[in-house]
Amino acid sequence: MKPKKVLLIRFSSIGDIVLTSPVARCLKEQLGAEVHFLTKRAYRGIVDANPHIDKVHALHDSFRELIRELREEKYDAIIDLHHNLRSWKVKRGLHQAPAFAFDKLNLEKWLMVRFKINRLPKVHIVDRYLAAAAPLGVVNDGKGLDYFIPPGQEVALLDLSHQFSLEKELRELLLEGKFLAFVIGAAHATKRLPVHKIVSICRKIRLPVLLLGGLEDQQTGEAIVNAAGPHVLNGCGKFSLHQSASLVRQALQVITHDTGLMHIAAAFRKEIISIWGNTIPEFGMAPYYPEGIWANTCVQVPALPCRPCSKIGFQTCPKGHFRCMEGIDENQIAALSHGGRI
Repeated sequence: MKPKKVLLIRFSSIGDIVLTSPVARCLKEQLGAEVHFLTKRAYRGIVDANPHIDKVHALHDSFRELIRELREEKYDAIIDLHHNLRSWKVKRGLHQAPAFAFDKLNLEKWLMVRFKINRLPKVHIVDRYLAAAAPLGVVNDGKGLDYFIPPGQEVALLDLSHQFSLEKELRELLLEGKFLAFVIGAAHATKRLPVHKIVSICRKIRLPVLLLGGLEDQQTGEAIVNAAGPHVLNGCGKFSLHQSASLVRQALQVITHDTGLMHIAAAFRKEIISIWGNTIPEFGMAPYYPEGIWANTCVQVPALPCRPCSKIGFQTCPKGHFRCMEGIDENQIAALSHGGRI
């Protein structure tokens, strides 16, 4: 019997939530189910505009109140796409609904990080998410990721151009969409290129380069602009997530670390240059495209004996040398980019 009402659980973070979008879409389009989504309050805006999700629930200060609220929904099934202690408590509180969880590959990741023994299957996390929904009759539709920008959050390139002092030629290129988005932020420092590397890359690109990141990246962005030249624009901290997504959607190409906007760029089928430091694409988190599309180039330092050093990342390199990012070839990235000078 097909479930009529399904609860998806994914508490965080931006990229991981975007990667769940095929599950919501397939449940809605293939089963006609009423789809609810449980996440942290800070992340509900990512899914609020998703037409495949009928209702969003956010974690309360009171867990008991949350369970009471969810019990009233009378779910036919729960798909746990976080699979941690908190999601287990939710499933226990809703014990009458059958629950399905995805394989986190914790043992395989631990072996890779700790001993560099690669037992990781060549399966993207999206396919593992979909496998959790497979017992309900869901199959991968091959359409890739979704990201929906709410009305009023789109950024017009004309408005963008007014925010920066640009020479006429650069302004015209920007208005034509001939610019690169460079996502300089990431949650952990070992996922981010050093500033001097970003400056070097930007200097080798002749098209406008729009730096994107949060408020915490604003000063870094300003330092890059001052060192790289007037064709580099600091958008860090100036735009909401949805507005940043709008700019990524309109960019000619996206250069990015392993972070949430990378997955949003893939949802828009953008051409991506993804830069990998302490983490590796083999963990199953590379940009995910629809069937028949592959528009990502991974740039990384191969054969480093200390890499990966973590499933997630650190604030400083545990070895002190940071070779996984210091060894990145800026000329390679510039050569891959549209508008590279070399």
